[in-house]
Amino acid sequence: MGQFDDAYQRLRDYVGGADDYDDPAKVLAMAMVLRIEKTDPPGRAELLIAAARAVVLLCLDERSGGDGPWAAELDAWCAARIRKIARRARTSHWQAAQQVWGITASHGTAQARAFVPGRVGDVDPRIKRLQIGGTEVDGELPSTPDGSVGTLVLWINPALEMTVGKLAAQVGHGAMLGVKLMSLEQARAWHQGGCPIEVCAPEQAIWARLLDAESRGTMVAVRDAGFTEIAPGSVTVIAQWPSEPDSVPSPLPSRPLASGKSSE
Repeated sequence: MGQFDDAYQRLRDYVGGADDYDDPAKVLAMAMVLRIEKTDPPGRAELLIAAARAVVLLCLDERSGGDGPWAAELDAWCAARIRKIARRARTSHWQAAQQVWGITASHGTAQARAFVPGRVGDVDPRIKRLQIGGTEVDGELPSTPDGSVGTLVLWINPALEMTVGKLAAQVGHGAMLGVKLMSLEQARAWHQGGCPIEVCAPEQAIWARLLDAESRGTMVAVRDAGFTEIAPGSVTVIAQWPSEPDSVPSPLPSRPLASGKSSE
């Protein structure tokens, strides 16, 4: 089995949810940095897509599989609670963040970087100094995808109020869970294509149908653990694959999932 195959299988199989350490500094988390320049910030939709792509590109990178240099960290993180902490950066601080192990993804004018997970107390100083708050950017999310074939669609719960930093963590998790809906061959082709993603905020009636499809195992949902901003157990994101235009909001023709739920 190749390193990509290993990385794919980790996302297919992981359940997570192990108890946290008593010492908060030992809690495992993935750091994320959103590039938000003061004079020319990106739009909300573009930034969330970049964030989601950065997370899943790192998780499926060959360095994350087999005996790759990131594999042990990804194994440990996926066995624990899937935590992500989003920060913002600009100018020289953004450039410095590029020197820390991770992957940067772009979409339009937006950029985001996901870093190899590790203990909260061991975060690189170049990342630790960055501000966690202040991630808000303007822009509306589309209510429907454009229907591009081979694109993972991440639907955001329209009833929840979340900051962009919180949403970045949620769509990152949704992109990881979306891999559960793909065969190995589909995931490989998707990854080779740069992991195309759309992020949408549906009308409430469509969201209800998406929840119904998720309950029948044809989509997969992120359920938040409720540590910040929203109530525990809230469904924040539903991942949909494939993404043909006629598949929304009908159930998808994919096999039922043995485990399609997780918490952020």
